[in-house]
Amino acid sequence: MAPAKSNLLSYTALAVSAAAYAALAYATPRTNFTQLLLLYAVVFVAYLYTTNQRFNLWHGIAAAMFFRLIFLFATPALSDDYFRFVWDGRLLSAGLNPYLYLPAFFTQPEAQQVPGITQDLYAQLNSQAYYSVYPPVSQAVFWLAVKLSPQSIIGSIVAMRLVLLLAEAGSILLLWRLLRKMALPEKHVLLYALNPLVILELVGNLHFEALMIFFLLLALHQLFYHRLVWSGFAFGLAIGSKLLPLMFLPFLLRKLGLRQFILYGTVVMVTVVAQFAPLVNLEVLQNIFQSLDLYFQKFEFNASVYYLLRWVGFNVTGYNTIAILGPLLSLGTLALILSMASVKKLGSVRRLAGYMAAALTMYLLLSTTVHPWYLTTLLALTVMSHFRFAVTWSGLAILTYAAYRTPTYREDLLLVTLEYSLVLLWLAAELYLYRQRRHHANLNK
Repeated sequence: MAPAKSNLLSYTALAVSAAAYAALAYATPRTNFTQLLLLYAVVFVAYLYTTNQRFNLWHGIAAAMFFRLIFLFATPALSDDYFRFVWDGRLLSAGLNPYLYLPAFFTQPEAQQVPGITQDLYAQLNSQAYYSVYPPVSQAVFWLAVKLSPQSIIGSIVAMRLVLLLAEAGSILLLWRLLRKMALPEKHVLLYALNPLVILELVGNLHFEALMIFFLLLALHQLFYHRLVWSGFAFGLAIGSKLLPLMFLPFLLRKLGLRQFILYGTVVMVTVVAQFAPLVNLEVLQNIFQSLDLYFQKFEFNASVYYLLRWVGFNVTGYNTIAILGPLLSLGTLALILSMASVKKLGSVRRLAGYMAAALTMYLLLSTTVHPWYLTTLLALTVMSHFRFAVTWSGLAILTYAAYRTPTYREDLLLVTLEYSLVLLWLAAELYLYRQRRHHANLNK
C-alpha cells in the first residue's frame, strides 16, 4: 500500500476512533453490553491498524492524549469506584482518617456530621462493608479533588481525571525514552498510548493504576542512569499509589546486588513510611489487613486457574472453597516470584522489566479477581519486549463487562473461558517462538 494512502487510512481510523470514544464516554451505560462491545471493537481494530502503520509518531501520541481528553467531563460509566474516592476525599478534607471508619459508621445518628458525607453518597458505594485500602498517594489526589470541588462530585471527577491525564502523559514520555534507551522501535510506545483498554479504564473510568504506572516507569528510567536514590523514591511513590509493585522488590535485589539494594530498599522504605505515617497506626493497619484479607477470601471475578480449582473444590466439598484457595494461590504466587528471582543477576533494565512482566502475568493467572484495568500495568511492561499477549488480552478483557448486562450481576463463564483460552494460546505461541529465537542465536555464536 502506498505511504500516502496508508497515512490517509490511519488518520481516518483515528477520526473514527474519536467518535467512538465520545460515544463510549457519554452514551454507553455499563448495562448496554452490545453497544459497548461494538464500539470497543471499532476502536480496537483501529488501534491494531494504526500501530502497524508507518506514520508520524507524534501525531499518534497527540491523538492518544486527545482521546483521553474526550473523557474529561464524563461520569465514569463502567466503574462506580469513584464514589469511594470522593467519600475518602471528603473525610480527609474534614480532617478525618479514611482508614479508621467503615462507611456505615457515618450513617448512625450519633456519628459526627461531615460535609458531603450523605446517605445518598453512602447508597452509591460498592464497598460499604470495607475499610478503605487506597494508599496515601491516591488518597492525596482524593483530598485535592474534594478541596478543588467540595460540593460537586463531577467537579471532583474532573480534578482527579486531570491528575491522571498528567500521569498518562508522563508515562507515554517515559516509555518513549525507555524504548530509545533499549534500542527498541520508538513507535512501540503507541501500543500503550493508543491502547483502548488503557484509555477507557485509566482516564475514562478513573483507575489509579495510571499513577502507579507513571512512578514505576520513572523508577525504571532512573535506574538506567544508575540514580538509585531517585529511582527508589519513585518506586516508593508507586507503592504509595497501589501496593502491587511490592512484588517486584525481589527482582530489584537481583538487579542491584545486596549492597546497592540496601541503599535502594532504604530509600523505598523511608518514602513509603513517610507517606503512611500521618494516617497509620496499629488500628489502621488492622483495618487495612482486614480489608485485604476479605479481598483474597471473598472477591472473585474473571479468574482462570482459581475458577478451575473452585470447580474441583465444589465437586469435592459441596461448597465454595475460596477461603482456602485464595490464600493458597497467593502463597503460590509468592513462591513463583521468589523462584523466578533466584536466577542469575538481572543485568539490564530491559531484562528487569521482562521479569516484572512475567511475575505480574503469574499473579494475574493465579488471582481470584482480575478486573480489566489490572492489565494496564502488564501492557506497559510488555511494550518494552517483543511479547504481545498483553495486547491480545486487552482486546478480550472487554468481554468481562457481560457480567453487568442485568442488575443481578452474573458472569458468563463461556466468555471467561474464551478469553483465557485465546490469551494462553497466544502466550504459548510467543514463548515457543522466543525459545526458537534464543536457540538459533546460541547456535550462531
